[in-house]
Amino acid sequence: MTSTTPAAGRPTAATVYGYPRQGQNRELKKSVEGYWKGRTAADALRETARDLRRTNWQQLADAGLTEVPTGDFSYYDHVLDTSVMVGAVPERHRAAVAADPLDGYFAMARGTQDVAPLEMTKWFDTNYHYLVPELGPDTVFTADSTQQVAQLKEALGLGHTARPVLVGPVTYLLLAKPAPGVAADFEPLALLDRLLPVYAQVLADLRAAGAEWVQLDEPALVQDRSPAELAATARAYRELGGPADRPKLLVASYFDRLGEALPVLAKAPVEGLALDFTEAAAANLDDLAAVGGLPGKRLVAGVVGGRNIWINDYEKSLSTLATLLGLADRVDVAASCSLLHVPLDAAAERDIDPQVRRWLAFARQKTAEVATLARGLARGTDAIAAELAANRADLASRAGSALTHDPAVRARTAAVTDADGRRAQPYAERTAAQRAHLGLPLLPTTTIGSFPQTTELRTARADLRAGRIGTAGYEDRIRAEIREVLAFQEKAGIDVLVHGEPERNDMVQYFAEQLTGYLATQHGWVQSYGTRYVRPPVLAGDISRPDPMTVRWTTYAQSQTSKPVKGMLTGPVTMLAWSFVRDDQPLGDTARQVALALRDEVGDLEAAGTAVIQVDEPALRETLPLRAADHAGYLAWATESFRLTTAGVRPDTQIHTHMCYAEFGDIVEAIEDLDADVISLEAARSHMQVAGELAGAGYPREVGPGVWDIHSPRIPSVAEAAALLRKGLGAIPAERLWVNPDCGLKTRGWPETRASLENLVEAARQVRGETA
Repeated sequence: MTSTTPAAGRPTAATVYGYPRQGQNRELKKSVEGYWKGRTAADALRETARDLRRTNWQQLADAGLTEVPTGDFSYYDHVLDTSVMVGAVPERHRAAVAADPLDGYFAMARGTQDVAPLEMTKWFDTNYHYLVPELGPDTVFTADSTQQVAQLKEALGLGHTARPVLVGPVTYLLLAKPAPGVAADFEPLALLDRLLPVYAQVLADLRAAGAEWVQLDEPALVQDRSPAELAATARAYRELGGPADRPKLLVASYFDRLGEALPVLAKAPVEGLALDFTEAAAANLDDLAAVGGLPGKRLVAGVVGGRNIWINDYEKSLSTLATLLGLADRVDVAASCSLLHVPLDAAAERDIDPQVRRWLAFARQKTAEVATLARGLARGTDAIAAELAANRADLASRAGSALTHDPAVRARTAAVTDADGRRAQPYAERTAAQRAHLGLPLLPTTTIGSFPQTTELRTARADLRAGRIGTAGYEDRIRAEIREVLAFQEKAGIDVLVHGEPERNDMVQYFAEQLTGYLATQHGWVQSYGTRYVRPPVLAGDISRPDPMTVRWTTYAQSQTSKPVKGMLTGPVTMLAWSFVRDDQPLGDTARQVALALRDEVGDLEAAGTAVIQVDEPALRETLPLRAADHAGYLAWATESFRLTTAGVRPDTQIHTHMCYAEFGDIVEAIEDLDADVISLEAARSHMQVAGELAGAGYPREVGPGVWDIHSPRIPSVAEAAALLRKGLGAIPAERLWVNPDCGLKTRGWPETRASLENLVEAARQVRGETA
């Protein structure tokens, strides 16, 4: 690459939109959970949070970032923080918030025994979960900028140039739902004119506290938006851009191209736009040129991927940045979105081959990439010649690695036919064979798969890794746990059992560790929701299954009971979605490789006598592209990969799948195209909404809408579970309705698990009697 001309003396800032919250050793998780259990005082929790914020800001500054974000830190969720900021506290939580704001905040997030939490769902097409605002015609907004101002002052007091980051008002309303009791057709966006003065007050408070710039995140604008929604966006930023006592406004979008909203924001009286220029949003470059650029405005260019963990291609990014210099008065460099979606530091992964580790960029490495690109843009490529050479070598190393290309895997994938992805018998024939084989009652009960991961289990797993116990001792512990889980289920009266998955660390990582082409991390924690962190494995190369992965423990469990025990697998789409997936081939190709590996496992389970096999796909809806034009292509390969996994079984083998915490109404046809015999879905927090959606679409197969919200610590009563079940029966006939929790139980404790499942079974018995 030849030397490029520096940016003509124009300032070039390096920044990010957000940073991982948890700390190097998940200090925030431990402190928050300690507070919930009464072991950590509120002041100690606040001190931990302050220390983590200060550490984050200092890491960003040390990496060479010239502007740090504030307000991105949260005890639980940034959308919930926004609800607090604008006073949108549900009526049922107001007394708790008034009595103790911190306890009330966590009550909104998690619920209490007597009060249900806010609904939770996925943040766009990521695996991060946000708390859904509940709004209605009577909602009264009031400004409370306490948290946002305090964090800004903290950063300024430490000498940082700081930029507060807020969820924008349009996105906030588009993410909201009608509150319980409000008509389902109520549009929260109708409250925009009521909300804007509250945002204006928060902006004024931040300006008074020293903010020069404030970032307003509007990722909802990268989705297909109606003319009315675009007009509301224009109105919102005309009003927010008007006052003289406000900071400069930077409106940010990410995850996809801005599309029809770009000319709206380009004309708005705001001082800057932040756009995603990674592969997923590459069209932003041409779209920006088409509207004549951003004369007189600041452009923050997201050229470093904020959602993947692969190193940046410096030459490609610098080429993009050079083009952008002609389209805005000022071009700054950033990651494409908040780094909340990636782990903290790849340097901590000592178990990964050092050469392979050089292909990886977690949050700390990405901030260094942002700073390097900003320096190259400002001073020319000669100023970063050494970094460019090293980057070129690392990219070549990955492209040429044997890890990324397995000829046998590629030959098998190329040989797949359409018939391989279709079951030989239609559903009507299969369901008759399955009912005769399984002999289940009306409204059969089951669970989703996992049972509580106790401290003893986690200790045993850690002891095995550390060599403190041998394999034989560890396996004895697993057998004992399986027997205990089975004994409880039989005593409780559950109809289709699970072995509880005591041997599994995570529903994706467990399989990734047994498949070729995957890399496991030791410290790659990413927030999923609240204090729930996961370690997504790295899908680095071609995938195959050397040996059976689940047959041994499933077969052992089945030997301990006469009731059917489900085989439990994670589906190919979720294996991709909850991993950091390779970016050097189409996703559909990778999904097909994973599906073939799982197909081998399904065949071995069936051969071992497993009559019910569940292949979980909770990420099917989550991974749906944000633009409708891209849906068909995605759903074609996503559903094909599921069918390729499951289509080889006999008609009397019952295939289940499971999905949770997403909006399913717009993918009902795809759910049917999976051709699963039974699907279980989250339904408790959303009040059985999905049952009506499936019924309205004429979904013809068996359904288990959840009657226990397992992401809340509360125990549902028999009456509550029965009421939900009756509501489900209003949409799904009894002969096609199953009874189950919303999701797996690994995060719950045994006391609440026992009580809740006993209540669930009793509710099923009562309603079964009514139905009979």
